[in-house]
Amino acid sequence: MPAIWSGRPGWLGKLGIALLAIWFLVLIVSVVHVFKSNNSLSSRDVSNVNKENTQRLAQMVNDFEILKRQNDALKSFILGEGSKSMQGDHLGAIQEKLERASVYDVNLLDDQDGSKHGVPSMEHEELRRRLRNGIQEMWYYISAELNKFKKHIDEFTYDQREKEIQDVLKNVWEHKKSVVMNVDKLKKVDGYDEWREKEAKDLSDLVQRRFRYLQNPADCNKAKKVICSLNKGCGFGCQIHHVTYCFLVAYGTERTLVIKSKGWRYHKDGWESVFKPLSDTCVSTSGASHSNWPGDPTKQVISLPIVDNVYPKPRFQPPSVPADLAPRLEKIHGHPLVWWVGQVLKYLMRPQDHMRKTLEKAKERLGFKKPIVGIHVRRTDKVGTEAAYHDVDEYMSKVEQYFDELETQPDVRRVFLASDDPKVITTARKRYLNYEIIGDPEVAETASVAKRYSDTSLQGIIIDIHLLSECDYLVCTFSSQVCRVAYELMQTFHVDAYNKFASLDDIYYYGGQNPHPHVAILDHKPRKNGELELKVGDLIEVYGNHWDGFSKGYNTRTSTMGLFPSFKVKNPVDAVEFPKYPSVPLLENKAN
Repeated sequence: MPAIWSGRPGWLGKLGIALLAIWFLVLIVSVVHVFKSNNSLSSRDVSNVNKENTQRLAQMVNDFEILKRQNDALKSFILGEGSKSMQGDHLGAIQEKLERASVYDVNLLDDQDGSKHGVPSMEHEELRRRLRNGIQEMWYYISAELNKFKKHIDEFTYDQREKEIQDVLKNVWEHKKSVVMNVDKLKKVDGYDEWREKEAKDLSDLVQRRFRYLQNPADCNKAKKVICSLNKGCGFGCQIHHVTYCFLVAYGTERTLVIKSKGWRYHKDGWESVFKPLSDTCVSTSGASHSNWPGDPTKQVISLPIVDNVYPKPRFQPPSVPADLAPRLEKIHGHPLVWWVGQVLKYLMRPQDHMRKTLEKAKERLGFKKPIVGIHVRRTDKVGTEAAYHDVDEYMSKVEQYFDELETQPDVRRVFLASDDPKVITTARKRYLNYEIIGDPEVAETASVAKRYSDTSLQGIIIDIHLLSECDYLVCTFSSQVCRVAYELMQTFHVDAYNKFASLDDIYYYGGQNPHPHVAILDHKPRKNGELELKVGDLIEVYGNHWDGFSKGYNTRTSTMGLFPSFKVKNPVDAVEFPKYPSVPLLENKAN
């Protein structure tokens, strides 16, 4: 095994030294106690006590010799001198565990509670995220309540009232900022950042290799396939999520996905005009036998309908994540479903070389530099139908909070603004002169309903989504699928970017997802009309977060609807048995 001595005692060495010191101290105290006891006894008892003490001293000397041998063995182990002296004793057992460590836990020690040194427990990671979320929800609640108070208080003059409330809000904000910064520091100083980085990379590499294996069968003529038509009657974000749904079904059924995309409303040449082919070896829809979903497993080719019409619903649809990955994902990510969908998009949306160059030129032309916050403002066809109108000030308020929360303030507060309305970009630049607002009004113009389905518009929306996903923080409305696609892709650039967003309306969801109730983790007794009773374990269908500390939902136990404190429920991971693809090794062999 690799040497672990670095010139100074590691934790094993320190443990041995500590044990030796403790036993030595115990020996001294015991000897002193023996002689003190002798002095307090009468002469007739001395003989018996001396005999007893002699036996005690002999036992202590024996124990001390055992400890000395173990300490010598520990020293040899630390210095890399082999394990001969350790065989058969407790330290030998520890070394055997080290040598038997799995590919995920090399050189790690098992504790009695099942946790491992060098790998955080799931409880630690979950508690860290819950703590931050709880603080955020507390802020939503306090700011909402104080703002209500601000509207109704009449004990003070107007000027006094304004000053009092603003002072309180400012003080609470600064307190919240301090606490959140400390919580974020906890992640940096807990010693697990390197492990998180490696684990996230290993998981992503594993998933991407499984995708490549699935999509590149040795013999396309014999391969089982899923056929998916790209031309769903909706916008770009919606169509991307449609292909994602098809891919997840293909992955769950171990069938190669083939997209029918010629004549695509965004580009007549289809998917491959901007993105790389899903397969290098299998793009044909032909097969010996065909069937519509769900079909017969013996059929070679199965055609999928759009997600709105699929029946029965595939169990591989969101919010499902592979059960073999779920325990590892729950440790490194606050929202495993978003990570999982992001990995699918990472594979699907690999840009062609010419598109990659276009993206690089766009970043250079716009001056896209970090730190930067991304804003996506959806107007035109969404407002008044699927979403409410939100003024640019509402978005910029979240941007300001993000920058104010940074420990080190940047020289330039930079914002990338994407929209389907060019006026949004010009308005933001006029109102916020202390910000550098970058964005392309011409691209926004091509996103309008009249010009949306064109080659130029397709290029513009891809640029917008990729740049939004590369921002440090995202402010948008989750009612927009473009916003959700950017948020999902954002996960592929970070170990855990689950909380790097602010949505002005919906919580995150995946359109057409299977039912997925949240679970109450704390009781709640209603204090006002319209509040929902909660008992630990209740299943709650969540309809939305009001971003004021409360969410709206339906309690399946009581069959009632109402508001409840957001922090009192948990979004459980829906771990579903997907194929494990045993032909794909868990870790990539770099030698091949």
